[in-house]
Amino acid sequence: MKVTIDQNSGYCFGVEFAIQMAEDEMEESDNLYCLGDIVHNDMEVQRLHKKGLRIISREDLENLRDCKVLIRAHGEPPATYQTALTNNIELIDASCPVVLKLQNRVKNAFDQMEKADGQIVIYGKPGHAEVIGITGQTMGKAIIVMHDEDLNKIDYTKPVTLFSQTTKSTQGFYRIKAMIEERLKETNGELETATFNANDSICRQVSNREPQLQRFAQEQDVIIFVSSKKSSNGKALFEVCRAANQHSYFIANEEEIQPEWFEGMTTVGICGATSTPMWLMEQVANGIRTLDSKLVETT
Repeated sequence: MKVTIDQNSGYCFGVEFAIQMAEDEMEESDNLYCLGDIVHNDMEVQRLHKKGLRIISREDLENLRDCKVLIRAHGEPPATYQTALTNNIELIDASCPVVLKLQNRVKNAFDQMEKADGQIVIYGKPGHAEVIGITGQTMGKAIIVMHDEDLNKIDYTKPVTLFSQTTKSTQGFYRIKAMIEERLKETNGELETATFNANDSICRQVSNREPQLQRFAQEQDVIIFVSSKKSSNGKALFEVCRAANQHSYFIANEEEIQPEWFEGMTTVGICGATSTPMWLMEQVANGIRTLDSKLVETT
């Protein structure tokens, strides 16, 4: 079988930058704290743990003093910076520039909405680290929507400003946007520009992967998608693969590979999420090549 790794898969710039900052810092010190998993991939977290990266929670942060803490690419709310200042903690800030720009936009929009008695709505996953950082710019007042029923939280008699988590689906964002517009029309009779302001804040490095991945999946007999089960980006991109190629399989590592997936297949594509390290996809590719060699020997 011909095994090909999708060169468009793997870390986005923000994640790659954060990991490089962590590794550079750990070359100078034995241990470094990180506020939450540096990336949503258990195997990469384990690799960095062996180098001295220690994952902590926000509750842990409250009890730390006089140390260094890495802020990952997802960004953090203002309260984290205040805690660091109070506890004499040096922050190694690896927040993604795209996320920081979004936080500033949300903060400015929130100030305007407060004056107009309006609402900030975020299309994103509740509890996601990036969403927590974004809502922190609104003093926790932003309305988080992900499913259709979440739209019931919005007061359609008031102005609405919509943003998106940077890693959400473009198609999903515009679907939510259209549904909000429809409800605003139903409530107010017509949609005025001043009533609704939608901001497509999705990272294009991430969103452009959907059409690229669709083409890649169509070109292969079978697709092996490598990602942590807790990566929301991984789940979304896997669905893109499965829609394009019914022989698509989601695995966390090479140990989950099943030989029957490759029966009668001649080409295999390996791809992954923005949180999937290239070394892990290469490991999976080597595992499939080893399996293929064994199958050839037995026949």
